[in-house]
Amino acid sequence: MKYQLTSSTWDKKEVYAINDVIKSNFYTYGKYVSLFEKKFASFFQKKYAVMANSGSSANLLAVASLFFKKKNPLKRGDEVIVPAISWSTSYFPLMQYGLKLRFVDVNLNTLNADFETIAKACTKNTKLILAVSILGNPTELDKLKLFCQKRKIYLMEDNCETMGAKIAGKYAGTFGIVNTFSTFFSHHISTIEGGVLLTDDFEIYNIAKSLRSHGWTRDFDKNFYLKKKQGLYQNYCFVLPGYNLRPTNINGAIGLEQLKKLKKFVKIRKSNYGIYKNIFSNNKFFYIQQQTPNSSTSSFAFTFVFKEKFRYLKNSVYKLLKKNNIEFRLITGGCYLKHPVSKMTKYSIFNNLKNANYIHDNGFFVGNHPRPLKNEINFLNNVFKKIKI
Repeated sequence: MKYQLTSSTWDKKEVYAINDVIKSNFYTYGKYVSLFEKKFASFFQKKYAVMANSGSSANLLAVASLFFKKKNPLKRGDEVIVPAISWSTSYFPLMQYGLKLRFVDVNLNTLNADFETIAKACTKNTKLILAVSILGNPTELDKLKLFCQKRKIYLMEDNCETMGAKIAGKYAGTFGIVNTFSTFFSHHISTIEGGVLLTDDFEIYNIAKSLRSHGWTRDFDKNFYLKKKQGLYQNYCFVLPGYNLRPTNINGAIGLEQLKKLKKFVKIRKSNYGIYKNIFSNNKFFYIQQQTPNSSTSSFAFTFVFKEKFRYLKNSVYKLLKKNNIEFRLITGGCYLKHPVSKMTKYSIFNNLKNANYIHDNGFFVGNHPRPLKNEINFLNNVFKKIKI
């Protein structure tokens, strides 16, 4: 493959970390996960982190935790504002907990839902806004946070594609009452599989830990839940309808090494984005992703959306990419309502989803990597020069 979608971010340090776990002979959730959680929270200047076995699971924990708060919990039937473009498991926990999804369109340039659109879409039934930052580009999180505080709406961030990016000088993934990240193979850092929930809310932190581990009290902090005399029954006291979403010690140990490299990885991705932007900003065939004002990208991938005049070229361009061994994919998950699973969803639409539908039908992305890609980007440009009108 001449231009791969993704590549490994590991070196010998991750292998050594795995060997350390093997030597300890303790593989399931343990001290390496706990240490990674502390380091991750510190890096993003938040109080608490809860590692899960995937970013999807982190989303599930985040949504579920809001249902079990003592004060103002979410309830089935409450309305949540969501962008029409995101990954499938951004939406599924919302569905599974009985929320009604209200879809808003996205901006054709940033690929994110604009603040003004989200604000106008809110109704008296809106209790939650899910802010998704697409492919390394932060959405207008600073504005959304102030809006949610004023309206007493919960703000949740799905930041699984945008680790290390900033807006208004602050890391994306730190603006919500609860925020999620992914550490899957192709993401900014990789723990094989993994995800992280971040919060400053002590109650949510404890609820999420319990839900992650069967719904028992064993993982509650002593200042959150007054345990009776420790013993057999207290160790197996179940108080929430939980799951088993725990990562392994191997995932935690790898994460400790990967986190040390995150700033370097983001710096390289931003440099690659600059090359991509310089070459393709004036390309006659495509719209490319533009940064949100006052933000700093962590550039997950390079997007291309066919301009209206050249939509008819889509199939021939896809064949050209395949012929030249360039991997490409649908932008994130495309428009959710284009997928058959949407028929199982309770939802409404604010105005229309013109841009999201257009991007779904006419957009694709190629990979960005935490290594210099000047040669690959130039190669892609030369392939595009072969497009026949």
